Amino acid sequence: MTDTLRDLFHIDLPIFQAPMAGVSTPALAAAVSNAGGLGALGLGAATDGGARQMVLELQALTDRPINLNFFCHEAAQRDPAKEAAWIDRTRPLFAEYGSEPPTTLEEIYPSFRADDRQLAIVMDTRPAVASFHFGLPKPDQISAMKQAGITLTATATSLAEAHQIAAAGFDAIIAQGWQAGGHRGIFDPLGPDERLPTWDLLKQLVGGTSLPVIAAGGIMTGADIRHALSLGAVAAQLGTAFVGCPETSADGAYRARLPLGGTQMTSVISGRPARCLINRFTDWGQEVTTDQIPAYPCTYDLGKALNAAAKSKGETGFGAQWAGDGAARVRPMPAAELMALLTSELGA
Repeated sequence: MTDTLRDLFHIDLPIFQAPMAGVSTPALAAAVSNAGGLGALGLGAATDGGARQMVLELQALTDRPINLNFFCHEAAQRDPAKEAAWIDRTRPLFAEYGSEPPTTLEEIYPSFRADDRQLAIVMDTRPAVASFHFGLPKPDQISAMKQAGITLTATATSLAEAHQIAAAGFDAIIAQGWQAGGHRGIFDPLGPDERLPTWDLLKQLVGGTSLPVIAAGGIMTGADIRHALSLGAVAAQLGTAFVGCPETSADGAYRARLPLGGTQMTSVISGRPARCLINRFTDWGQEVTTDQIPAYPCTYDLGKALNAAAKSKGETGFGAQWAGDGAARVRPMPAAELMALLTSELGA
């Protein structure tokens, strides 16, 4: 395990910080990397200029290995009638806050696969690790990054996806269990989902592939990390455990809600399944069927507008408050202190 961490990721501790697009910051990633883990930036929701600036800020704060994460979703399958119906369905919610929904929905987040602008960020900044969610880059993109000596990882929610990752020439796999917070990394959100718990998925991937596997989903403590290692993982990836750190960009309502726990997988916020703290948005979504929801990320365009309208009137229950099912065990403290605590628990 230690040799894999050092040879492949150039780190000493088996602790990966989840990229958490929209929540992770250069300060958070630097604190994790400087403590011996692998800090990460989720750049799938950032503009090209914003992503570059975040990476430069991070590289000014640490000379340790970092992970840059991107989205590899397929282009949205647009359905104008479905999008119009969705806008009308949410109109009463907007009206509660004296607002109107957008007249049209936009495909707000480009995929890494769409063109080479995001690849250029990787090639220009040369992180130690690049990771991918929702699928895989194009073969020529993979080849360019491998030739540059960048370690490549991708999220798998099943053994079939893990086999695709291995066949594409990747170096390691993130095993994302059903308990994980944020967006489910499933390649095809309309396809079958086995919904395997973290430990079951981990054992399946360790036994069914030859690549190193990193466990993700519901992992909050050093003892959890130790258990992942005992099942064959080379490291564990923690997201929710870090959301409460002051270095993240989570707002006050999100932070206050975390320790109460209680999460739900929902597609109504963004158009793809994602685990969120139970709030007004998830409650409203209980009556919605998957076939009524427009494609990702067009649905997210409206979700963000609704959250902004609600927050302008003091309502915080429409935020994308992503969290895993271990949220109630969150321990808010500076990231360096949390890394020290995790390390101590891991060695106990």
